[in-house]
Amino acid sequence: MPKLPEIARNPLAFIAARWTPSSVAVRRAALAALVMSVVIVITGGAVRLTASGLGCPTWPTCSGDSLLGTREMGIHHTIEISNRMLTYVLCATVGWAIIAIRSQPEWPRRGLYRLAWAQFWVVAFNAVWGGLTVLTKLNPYVVSFHFLLSAALITVATLTWQRLREGDASPRPLVGKPVRQLGQLLATASALLIVVGTLVSGAGPHPGDSSGSFKVRRIDVDWKTIAQLHADFAWVVVGLTVALWFVLRAVDAPIGPQHRVRELFLVLMGQGVIGYVQYFTHLPAALVDLHMFGACLVWIAVLRVLLSFRERPFTEPGESVPSAALGAPRLAEPSGRK
Repeated sequence: MPKLPEIARNPLAFIAARWTPSSVAVRRAALAALVMSVVIVITGGAVRLTASGLGCPTWPTCSGDSLLGTREMGIHHTIEISNRMLTYVLCATVGWAIIAIRSQPEWPRRGLYRLAWAQFWVVAFNAVWGGLTVLTKLNPYVVSFHFLLSAALITVATLTWQRLREGDASPRPLVGKPVRQLGQLLATASALLIVVGTLVSGAGPHPGDSSGSFKVRRIDVDWKTIAQLHADFAWVVVGLTVALWFVLRAVDAPIGPQHRVRELFLVLMGQGVIGYVQYFTHLPAALVDLHMFGACLVWIAVLRVLLSFRERPFTEPGESVPSAALGAPRLAEPSGRK
């Protein structure tokens, strides 16, 4: 039996043998995947906020046997199918990141490679879960988990992007254990803030469908009460951020972690302004979608704070630096003092 061509047996190895991307190209590929993971959240929010959640009433097709539906189905169909098509763009950018990481001269970096593939599997699972939101007629709990899966994708994409700036040696802490524990508490509070935010959306006045053929189920709580709880968690996160910044200053921590915490504080302030304005203006769709974008930025900033607490050199102590890694970018900030 004749052997399959090399490109069929192992297409990624085939490409890697013929293309060596620069470190800049690899970082851009990872950043593109991260950007698209945020864009898909914004467009997904637009689907719900424009009441286009059932613009395609079935899944995986749009209507009956039609994959794309027809123009006569109206604007809600156009918005929904556009969001579905963007999933393919997201897959393409994640695929580009996987290929670029596999082809880089520093290979093998298997931990980084696994992170890149994890993005693909999260995208695939979330695409199926997105179909489930349609099949369950926009069940608010299913929709909420759909957003949380998007947050998981942003997490993995951020880790991949940041890890490209580091080596694969054992991580070395740059701050003491109490500071790291405070950072972990901040991350936990931020995660709870996002979860409660999805409950606000599930109970709020934007069910996601405009057909009027049936009443879309909502989470059976007063959305203003949940919104107040969400605001309380937001202030807890802000308080922990300020506390962490003062602690880092007090212990003369490296400038990198201090900068990351300052960035988080600024993002939180912007997100807070948007949150209060949308609340007092009765949740206009544009501001709600902007708030979702802000939630993505907050979570990315929190992850960057945690990652700034350690450094990962390219080699273990006493080992020589591989020649391929000599030109790779290094994070000079974390190890430098004020």
